[in-house]
This record gives sequence, C-alpha cells and structure tokens, in this order.
Amino acid sequence: MTTPDVTVTVISYNDAARLPRAVASLRAQTHANIEIVISDDHSTDDTPEVARRLAAEDPRIRYLRLPENSGGCSAPRNRAIDIARAPYLMFLDSDDELPPRAVELLLAAHREREVDFTMGAVTRVRVDTGRRTTWMPHLVAERRTLDGIAADPRLFFEHLSTSKMYARAFLDRHDLRFPEGIHYEDQLFSAQAYCLAEAFTIIPEPVYTWYIEPYAAAASASISNQRHKISNVADRVHVQRLIDDFLVASGQAGLREDKDYKFLKHDFRMYAGDLPYRDTAWLSAFAEIMNPYLDSLADGAFVRLPRPERVVLELLREGRLDDLRLAARGLGRPVAPREVAVDGTGTYWGDAVPSSVRGRRELDVSDLELETRPFPSAYFRHEITELTPGPGATLTLAVRTYDPGLRLPVGPQRAGLLLTPGKRRMTVPFRLDPVRPGVFEGRVRVDLGGAQLPLQGFAGTRHPVIRLQQQGLSHEGVLLAPLEFPALTARVEYRSGTAPHEVVVEPEGRGAGRLQVRWRPVGAARLLRRVARRVDHPRVRGAARLVGSVLR
Repeated sequence: MTTPDVTVTVISYNDAARLPRAVASLRAQTHANIEIVISDDHSTDDTPEVARRLAAEDPRIRYLRLPENSGGCSAPRNRAIDIARAPYLMFLDSDDELPPRAVELLLAAHREREVDFTMGAVTRVRVDTGRRTTWMPHLVAERRTLDGIAADPRLFFEHLSTSKMYARAFLDRHDLRFPEGIHYEDQLFSAQAYCLAEAFTIIPEPVYTWYIEPYAAAASASISNQRHKISNVADRVHVQRLIDDFLVASGQAGLREDKDYKFLKHDFRMYAGDLPYRDTAWLSAFAEIMNPYLDSLADGAFVRLPRPERVVLELLREGRLDDLRLAARGLGRPVAPREVAVDGTGTYWGDAVPSSVRGRRELDVSDLELETRPFPSAYFRHEITELTPGPGATLTLAVRTYDPGLRLPVGPQRAGLLLTPGKRRMTVPFRLDPVRPGVFEGRVRVDLGGAQLPLQGFAGTRHPVIRLQQQGLSHEGVLLAPLEFPALTARVEYRSGTAPHEVVVEPEGRGAGRLQVRWRPVGAARLLRRVARRVDHPRVRGAARLVGSVLR
C-alpha cells in the first residue's frame, strides 16, 4: 500500500447532510496522494451510514467512530492522529471545505523548506448571503517564513488549527495534541504550535473555506456563536488562563502583552458588541467571571486599544453596568457619550471625574477631540426617545441629540433625517431645540410610503441617519433606536412609481442598535424582482413598466 503524503482528518458529529460536501472537497484535491480519515464523535444521526458509503467509494477514505461522544473537537482529532499514516496532517470540520489546491500548496511549502507547519488564507462564507471575505487578510497577505511567533506576535489572532498543515514529526516531538475536555481548544493548540515551532511558512493562497452561520441561527450554532451563554464566557476565560500558563512554562512570557492584546481586541470584543442587549443579571455574572481575569492582563495591552473599547472595559471593571450599556453602543461607530466631566488635566466619559488613577487614565476621552474635531467628523449622539406609529406607513420620532463637545451654537438647529432605499435619498427636515447645554430635542414625522423605490422593487435594509449643518459643513450621524420597542410593520401600496412593499421598522438587534427599516416587495412586484435579479435585459425593464401600469 502506497504511503500517503498527507492525512486529512474530517471530524463530524450529527452532520450527515454536510459530510459528503466536505469529503468531496478532499476527493477533488489536485494532490491526490492523500489519506482521508472521517472521525465520527459517536453521531446519533445517519453519519455512520454516510461515512461507510463514502469509504466504500474511495479506498483513500477510512472511517473511525469513537465509542462515546466526547462533546468537543479534540478527541476525534486526536484519535485520528493516532492512526494517521502520512508524515503531514491537516484537519477539516464537516461543515467546511478545502479549496481544490489546498493540499498541493501547503505541501509544496513544506517541501520548499523544512518547517514545522505551513498555513494559508481562510475564506469565510456567510451561509445566508454567500458573501465571501478573507479571515485576518493582513496576516496572510504575502508569502513568508518566520523563525517563531516572536517574529510576528500578531499571528495570535489567527488561532485556527484548520488553516495549517503540520509535520507529524513536529507534533510527536513535542507531544502536541488537542486539549480534551475544554472548549476553544483551537486557541490553546494554536498558541502552543506557534510557540513551539522553530519555523513555519505562510502562503497567501486560500487553503480553507469556513462557512459561517448567522449569529441568530440557532440550533447548530457553533461554540463561538453561543456568546449569550455565561458558560461560554467562562470557557473562553478558562482557555486564556491555560494559554497564559503555557507561555510561562515554555519560556515565552515575553509574549504575554501581545497575547493579552489579542484577547482584548478579539475575544472580549466579541462579547462587547452584545452588552447593550444583556440584562443586569447577565452583566453581573459576566463581570464576576471577566473582571478577575482583566485584572491579570498587562497594562500595555489596554493602552493599544481604541479609546471607546478602553472606556467599555473600565466601566465593566468599575461595575457601572448601566453606563456600560450606553458606552457599548458606540463601539465601532463615532457615537459620543451623553455627557462628559472635565478637570484641569482631562475630559472624562460620564458625569463625574473618576476617583481612581486607573479610571482617569482609561476614561479620559480627550483624544476624541470632542471640542475641536472638524465638524464633518465630530462626535454627537442621536437617540430616539419615543416612536409613535401613525396612519399607513407614517411614524413620528422624538429625537434627542447629545453634543458633549458643545459644537452646536445655542438656539434651534436645522436637522434632517436621511434615508436612502435604492438609489434615491429621502430627506425629511426637522428642528432640534436646545433643552440644556449640550442637549437638543426635536420631533420628525416620516412617511415611508413616500420613499422612491426602484420600479422593479427593493428588498433590503437601510439605517436612517441624522444630518446637522454648520457654516456650510454637514455632519451625518447614526440614529440609535430604543432597544425594547417591537417591530412595526406596514404595507406600502403602489403610488408614484413605487411598487407594493411590506416595510418593517425595528431596532437593529445587535451592535449599536441603530434604527433600521426593511423593505420587501410583495405581490406582482415580488415575482418581477425575482426575474429581474436573474436577467438584466430591456424586456425585463419593459415588464417592469408594464407591471407598474397595471398596478396604477
């Protein structure tokens, strides 16, 4: 029997429907001398039958079934390593795929220079939209060989075990196996591999296709998509502590600040965007788990973060949970605090100067330049305080604008609500009146039936913004919705060139919680849009005009 060059292990648990796709991607590899091990974590669905059928079709495929379910990815990978026959090893999850040249390219990099592992780019594919992006593209932009992780500690951010091809001798030399009985095992395994490797090669070509379910998708959500569970927080912190212990034990403690920065920028940040939507009990439990670990991190890791993220972290550490929710709504967007406090040395988030040295350092928002930034990029905060539905598709919004930098002159301000469905912008002017220094309020009535949509229909989501003007300059800022209001649905009938649509107004449901408006064609317009998406032809445009005339 010919010895395979590479063993690729496909781990699976109750995934009979997608397992054939994963295996097909391996059978289609341009480098054919491979061994395929299907490692089944004791599935209870049709996985055994599917796996045996696949093995019968291709002599390169072996089926391994664990005697009992392990509850994770590590055990099925480790059992496959035990029986693997090739000198190089790769790993694939049953819901993902390998691009056709993945094995060829990674193996060629091994043969070009003796290294402990090779790695390449990962393509992320949104299952719901088909959108494709590259995971951590800046880390795999060019071909390079590194003599250890210290040469580029940013690679801690690329913690996937599946994007790599490992030399079996390297794993055996260090007795490196996947840690069993924990979640986020990839993070620990990859950190160990990075630190133990004497050299590894990065190539820019895609070597893994990672299918991403929407966060809200439910039953089959991955561990990473279960952030709403407090146990998930505990699991993530636990594996970070294991990594920290390993760095010390392996003589790599000098990398701790880089690893801490990765935790804050990636792992913590994944939870931070959800904080506005968590209740007090959840936030209290989150703080109880997270804060002791945050206290152990290097100060230098915090300093490397953008100011809004530092503010969120400090508010959590101080137990200011209501303020935490407010601050978290500004992550990733230029949203101002409602108010600031000032002393002789700084400008601080919130209504009081912090009492601690750390608080003054972390909550100092002077670097946001609230008072001096150019007006188009200034920081304001626009919140809806009341939303009242009216007849048809009309609604009235009570808007409060916070101006902590006092950029707006005293007196009424001309403002506009902007909404751009399709290609045509809808502008609704209104007035903001001062109620106290730095705070303005106004009301704006919006008729969504008046929005000019494409004749063939519009299916999409848009987020209104508020426009302010000063001395010929304009500023556009996001409009934050009340997070608790129920979705409002209305039907917009045909008029003025607009096909019938269902329109839904609701809070965004994630991140900043912007007001969002969703349109969906209904009736004949829905059918026409399906055709128009497939065929861009004068006859289709003619059909659109015909439908429009019928709907009049």
